Order: sequence, then structure tokens, then C-alpha cells
Amino acid sequence: VQLQASGGGLVQAGGSLSLSCEVSGRPLSQHAKGWFRQAPGKERELVAGITWNGRTFYADSVKGRFSISRDNADDTVYLQMNSLKPDDTAVYYCAADPQSGALEYYTGYSGSIYYWGQGTLVTVSS
Repeated sequence: VQLQASGGGLVQAGGSLSLSCEVSGRPLSQHAKGWFRQAPGKERELVAGITWNGRTFYADSVKGRFSISRDNADDTVYLQMNSLKPDDTAVYYCAADPQSGALEYYTGYSGSIYYWGQGTLVTVSS
């Protein structure tokens, strides 16, 4: 199974970016999916997640600015990021797990989540 993330880049503060993550290898349409980020010198943290049936959850720092969605037919998860801030600068990773709790209650141990994609860098300039 591979999770292929794309859509990162450089944007000015206040701008928008959209990330996508496509699954290949075997379908994960029944898995919870999410986005995490890791800034330099910081631990990886949950940004947003979505259960297989569409319940969403977000980090407090991105509520009202970011929106996660999924297309189970294409086995793809998206992250729309608006009103970006320099503090949003990080490598963003998509992830999937049979249990939504593994994403929603992530404690920092990457081995607790079944599938990870490669990261995509988001840089927000001030």
C-alpha cells in the first residue's frame, strides 16, 4: 500500500493551498484517514482527520481555517488550507488506520498508525 501526497509549496501568509493524498496498492476506503505535520525541531502532530463515514476532527490550531474531505470512490483524502500562517510551515504527512482513534488520539509514536505517506512541504512566508 502506498499513500502519495501532493500539493505542497510556498505561499504567502493569508493564502491557500490544497493537499491531496491518493491510495494505491489496495483500497483503504474503510479506513480513517488524516493529515499530520512536523515542523523543524517539533514533534509530528495531528492536523485533521476523517472517519470512513465522514466524521471530521481537527487540531484547535487549524479549526475554522482547514477543511478535510475524502472521496471513497477514488480512495483520496484532501486538505484545504486557508488563511495560512507562518506557523503552519511544516512537512505534511497523510496517514490511514483502521481505527479513527489512532489518528484522533495520536500520542507521537508513528508506529501506532498503520499507514503513512511521504511528506509534502508547506512553506508559509510572512
